[in-house]
Amino acid sequence: MPSGKIEQLDQCHHLHPWEDMANWKRSERFVITHGKGIYLYDDQGRELIDGPAGMWAVQIGYGRKEMADAIAEQVMGLPYASPWSATTTPAALLADKVTSLAPGDLNTVMFTTGGSTAVDTAIRTMHFLNNRLGRPEKKIVIAREKGYHGSTYLAASVTGKERDKSFFDFEERRVHFLPDVNPYIRPDGMTAAQWCDAKVEDLERAIAELGPGNIGAFIAEPILCSGGVVIPPEGYHRRTLELCRKHDILYISDEVVTGFGRLGHWFASEDVFGIQPDFITCAKGITSGYLPLGACLISDRVMSRMTGEDHDVLFPNGYTYSAHPVCCAAALKNIEIIETEGLLEHVRAISPHFQDRLKRLEASPIIGDARGMGLLGCLEGLMDEGRDTPLSVQRNLGAKLDEACEARGLIVRPMINMCVFSPPLTISRDEIDRMFDIIEDAVRDVEKEFGAVQTLA
Repeated sequence: MPSGKIEQLDQCHHLHPWEDMANWKRSERFVITHGKGIYLYDDQGRELIDGPAGMWAVQIGYGRKEMADAIAEQVMGLPYASPWSATTTPAALLADKVTSLAPGDLNTVMFTTGGSTAVDTAIRTMHFLNNRLGRPEKKIVIAREKGYHGSTYLAASVTGKERDKSFFDFEERRVHFLPDVNPYIRPDGMTAAQWCDAKVEDLERAIAELGPGNIGAFIAEPILCSGGVVIPPEGYHRRTLELCRKHDILYISDEVVTGFGRLGHWFASEDVFGIQPDFITCAKGITSGYLPLGACLISDRVMSRMTGEDHDVLFPNGYTYSAHPVCCAAALKNIEIIETEGLLEHVRAISPHFQDRLKRLEASPIIGDARGMGLLGCLEGLMDEGRDTPLSVQRNLGAKLDEACEARGLIVRPMINMCVFSPPLTISRDEIDRMFDIIEDAVRDVEKEFGAVQTLA
């Protein structure tokens, strides 16, 4: 079918995520036909580096025949089985494997359909536990501004991104947001350590005001990825976990992005940030995006308090596609590839070069902050009314950089005055250089449009 026809059908009938309703049926998207390694190819024959790895997901890169073979074999053998009445070999093997990779005592897993339902499962488990313990009032979830946790009702309710612009409803009664944790916005003269103190005090103050008897959980991303790759100050996660333990508040670590290698470890909670949470939610990288799958890992500490002698109490949470055997087979093959190819070690080895190239972009007069960790990066433009460039123009920086990068063969993800990127873990050092050469050239181009008088060194 001609590519123009595909685009026309898409515009007429396909409602995309985060669609601009003012341009409904007029939004233009390029048609991706196939991928190989870190590259995508469109219907015009263009080769594009996939800077965001799809949606923070494609860890092992595109075109992996061994993944396709594992999926096909499972489809032919057993495409589906009800998780209510049976188990399957892939589901049991994956449960054992994932819990063996998880930190501490997170020895139980419930498989879900994606990250949103994994977060829902963690929150519903907290509800179930506190009802079991006779504490029906202990249900508030504390979250952070700029945090992103999903699109289902509960997950969206604990998401702190640009809520004021949404026409959706949220659960307001049992959610409390703490202010932005981004060290980039700290006042002039404040050290990172002082900022950490202030952010921990945010949580202390909320616990005191709301009452620990009313707070069921604190949810946090190790790195607030969709909020702009926000890296909390050193020691923040450990200190907030200690506060949660002190007040019997469950700690949910949302590793939907950071899990499965993005920072060079299976999970970032303990190996990078030194914490053992009560829950870890994950998705995306668990299958490298080849099939949809999520997981909620639950600690023995929580499970031991949920179970008891009264066997008539059910745990009524689950999905038609929980532990889908084909998705579980894909996850097992994905983990095998990451292990056999040493991709975690590879990420740890090349991340310093990735971060060095990223940091060099701060030399641009239109870039306020270039931050990242592992294979995560964000460029945040200046947002200052005092500059010659109007604030309304600066807000378009992400879109302008996206446009300039795409014209040069690179996809990035624009977000207001930011653009983010998180390439497949298989990216080589030479490909990192190619990627950042494109970004630097694109930044220079946008500098001219914004009237900047300086250029990158």
